[in-house]
Amino acid sequence: MSKPASAAITVRRLAETEMDQAARVLRLSFDAQYPWLSGLHTPDEDRYFFREILYPSCQIWGAIAQDLIGIIAFRPGMIEQLYVLPDCQGRGAGSALLAVAMSQSDELELWTFQRNARARRFYEAKGFVATKKTDGSENEEREPDVLYRWERRAGASGIDVKG
Repeated sequence: MSKPASAAITVRRLAETEMDQAARVLRLSFDAQYPWLSGLHTPDEDRYFFREILYPSCQIWGAIAQDLIGIIAFRPGMIEQLYVLPDCQGRGAGSALLAVAMSQSDELELWTFQRNARARRFYEAKGFVATKKTDGSENEEREPDVLYRWERRAGASGIDVKG
């Protein structure tokens, strides 16, 4: 079965008033990818996390195809969150969001769970290299994870993104 045609994706920086929508994207995506961790946080906790923790410390961008379908939260050198709704994956939203962070940094790191093979393939295809694996004892999910790193190649130009 082929994927339905998707609407054009627009990527823009999100406003503080959109943090509840961003939290919803995170929760729906996270719970679909990691059902055994579902319920780790309540929707209220997710909204608090976006409004009070991420929004003041990160740039938060969204991928919009009529509605918000993906989010990225990043600060200099680190991607904190990158999620795309499950039924919208594979349509370019994650790549467009990642391109924003890469255009504004010469190097980035991010964590993902070791068993998230799809995310690992995605990051590796974008030039990220695994630099460290853990047993998960230091993250709240207690899930083995992997640290990825990306560095801009000398002479490579970034994508000009305004926001």
